[in-house]
Amino acid sequence: MARSKGPTNNHNIIVIGASAGGIEPLKRIVADLPAELPAAVFVVVHVGQVSYLPDILDRAGRLEAQPARNGAAFTMGCIYVAPPGFHLLLHDGHMMLRRGPRENLARPAIDPLFRSAALSYGASVIGVLLSGSLSDGTAGLRAVKAVGGLAVVQHPKDTLVPSMVESALHYVEVDHCVPAAEVGPLLAKLADEPAGETFAAPPAVRLEAAIAAQEHSTMKDADRLGELSVFTCPECHGPLWEIEDGDMLRYRCHTGHAFTADAVMEAQALEADEILWGLLRSHQQRAAFARRMAEREKTRRRSELANQFGQRAQEYEADAAVIERILESRRARLGGNGAGGEEDRHDKSEG
Repeated sequence: MARSKGPTNNHNIIVIGASAGGIEPLKRIVADLPAELPAAVFVVVHVGQVSYLPDILDRAGRLEAQPARNGAAFTMGCIYVAPPGFHLLLHDGHMMLRRGPRENLARPAIDPLFRSAALSYGASVIGVLLSGSLSDGTAGLRAVKAVGGLAVVQHPKDTLVPSMVESALHYVEVDHCVPAAEVGPLLAKLADEPAGETFAAPPAVRLEAAIAAQEHSTMKDADRLGELSVFTCPECHGPLWEIEDGDMLRYRCHTGHAFTADAVMEAQALEADEILWGLLRSHQQRAAFARRMAEREKTRRRSELANQFGQRAQEYEADAAVIERILESRRARLGGNGAGGEEDRHDKSEG
């Protein structure tokens, strides 16, 4: 069957988002997709600076998988993967790659892809969320549903990290919640079915899509998505707008960084860790320097100055000990919760 170069009236735009623990289910889904799938598939996975995901998916199934390229047209029956460091967006039969503001601490992020697909292809879109931490993808999946598209999520009990799909199930009217082993056949079935009516996208979805596409440089008061909050952006430290997206609370800053509530808390925790480690190093260095000066004054038989420097060293060491206890307490809590480090959260080694 010859490949079509553009969408038809079926569910033929499939957008898939995954994060920690999402590579294996993604490979299973790709392996189950038929060779003549009448849909184009677009994939965003939170990855580090290097990704081998296109090659991994190309070997996993019968469909050709390749990195998404800016300005390139897409065809049905192919898989396109967002490259590291760029949001993948869809518009008028083409792909766009943009280094827009990070969303939920990630670029590429899932929400920008889902929003752009919803705006361009309406009810033809199927949004799919797989295993992952935090809640990237929920707002994008809400946009897909708002225009008449379908929402599919991996069953939480089938995931390695359920946070992302649990968030979607809480805030989105999901159409299908199934194990990864059933997602591929389900997508093949849905792609053959006609799409329903496409509804007008909410203005906020259009504005957020424009920010990701770098067509809207800042959030002016006239364009604001919500109310100005007392909180600051963890990325650029500008003020955050608080957005009520249905019963979901989200945040954006003037430069466009976007967060769900749990992503704000995650970013704040990372920032607090950096501050604490910086303070620890500072106090340890001050203590070492004061000890060095105390020894120097002793050799010069200036005991009063030596005692003063020694006293300062003790104070700095006491402060450092307090910070060490705080860090140790935080490590113990994270260990008890089964939380991992930055590489575990974003599953960098798999992409």
